[in-house]
Amino acid sequence: MERELLYYVLYSQQKEFSHKEKLIKRSIEKQIARFLKAKLPIIITGVRRCGKSSLLKLLNYDDWLYVNFNDERLLHFSADDFEKIIDYLHEQKHNKGCALFLDEIQETTAWEKWIDRIKDDYAIFITGSNSRLLSGEFASRLTGRAIAVKMYPFSFREYLDAKNISVNSWKLDFDIQLNIRRAMKDYIAYGGFPQLVITGQTIVLSELYENILYKDIISQFNKNQAKNIKELMQYLISNISKPISARKLSEISGIKNLGTVKQIIDLLEDAFLIFTINKFDYSIKKQLQNPKKIYCIDNGILTANGFNFSENNGRLLENMVFLKLKQDNKEIYYHKEGNECDFIIKEGLKINKAIQACYTLNEDNKKREINGLKEAMDRFNLKEGTIITFDQELIIKEHNIKVIPVWKWLLEH
Repeated sequence: MERELLYYVLYSQQKEFSHKEKLIKRSIEKQIARFLKAKLPIIITGVRRCGKSSLLKLLNYDDWLYVNFNDERLLHFSADDFEKIIDYLHEQKHNKGCALFLDEIQETTAWEKWIDRIKDDYAIFITGSNSRLLSGEFASRLTGRAIAVKMYPFSFREYLDAKNISVNSWKLDFDIQLNIRRAMKDYIAYGGFPQLVITGQTIVLSELYENILYKDIISQFNKNQAKNIKELMQYLISNISKPISARKLSEISGIKNLGTVKQIIDLLEDAFLIFTINKFDYSIKKQLQNPKKIYCIDNGILTANGFNFSENNGRLLENMVFLKLKQDNKEIYYHKEGNECDFIIKEGLKINKAIQACYTLNEDNKKREINGLKEAMDRFNLKEGTIITFDQELIIKEHNIKVIPVWKWLLEH
């Protein structure tokens, strides 16, 4: 790549990155702040448009260089051009030890060797929208010498901050609780992608979904597979929180090769668009043989693709509960024998929590929800269980089950 063109792109990116805008404080900032003392490269991964670039602005370094490798003007950037970035730093009088913000670096090649060479001279922050960023040669080169963190769209508390909804004294102030409940309905339906929350333009969700699907998934296959892959993804979206199998997906999509189906699922997970959890079994082999349950990175993606809120509010709430557990780095499974428990949480070698999620606990579903939860509690010798609903709160004393509103559960955790 010509040096003059690269320098021009770098200069223009600095101006754009310096642009002042409304930034919402993110909880992940505290996590990153704890890691800074280690003076190791920090790798921030997460789905596209979850706010990784804005997070870099929040880090508040006085001396920095920002490089967005997703810029089409860097299409011909090669491994040889990395040294030109260092030359640019010197020519622009940046100090040694300044921050390097390297955005979407997975768009380049051989970057891991460059990072390994310069990591002791700069404060390095790397972002990427694919989990494969943490695999392969990079992982082997910097094992124990880099810190990885995952980022998600706005949590509920961050969503409330973005909407200027106070949570001060929420446990005592019923007016504040009313505002929180109202916000909860929108958050369940439309999720927490920052651009949507700030602009209110739901079209950004459709554009984001198409971008991920085509750039991260379909581009990896023959163009003739595009229709089948889109149909497979539509089926997944329509069956959020339900068990799925590769064989069923093959039948639905028309993709006959089960290996290809599994590869697509892996790519969707790599892009942080979907997540899967196993049915718990002490046998790893049986875990892999059983159907997996599937969840989505954000409820807004589901709603934007025809997932009707009024018909599926329970599954949207379940997806939200899953996402919170995922953000908290819990090891999550589902349990099913005679009945089903939505989530069981494993810590170390032991299952220590059982959770059901349903929008409203009523006469039609109360027996099913309690039986599924109680079955898991008995199986794993748990003294208590939790049912998360939209707005109900009570104690079912005979079974030692706590029923709690989702908005309160999210704020307390």
